[in-house]
Amino acid sequence: MSRPYKPGGRDDDRRERGGSDRGEKGGYRRRFSSKRKFCRFCQRNIKDIDYKNVDILRKYVPDRGRISPRRVSGTCAFHQRKLAQAVKRARLMALLFYVED
Repeated sequence: MSRPYKPGGRDDDRRERGGSDRGEKGGYRRRFSSKRKFCRFCQRNIKDIDYKNVDILRKYVPDRGRISPRRVSGTCAFHQRKLAQAVKRARLMALLFYVED
């Protein structure tokens, strides 16, 4: 026996695949993690980020050489601007790489 025609709607698919809260295969995943991100510079009460401190700057620059965005790193807007400026200065002084070979 063939199935009757059903128009393809998201609500029908969602019911068949399983809910997001059950964790079943094919269900919709959560978009946000439950762990809250925080600014490590604010926590340690750091006002200025020095471009000569390469160990700290390397944590915020992945292998491709791009500066990590705020949503990934968790830094506040004030420290993200200071961090970007310090990374650019360190690149200019050849303390950090522009791109990984």
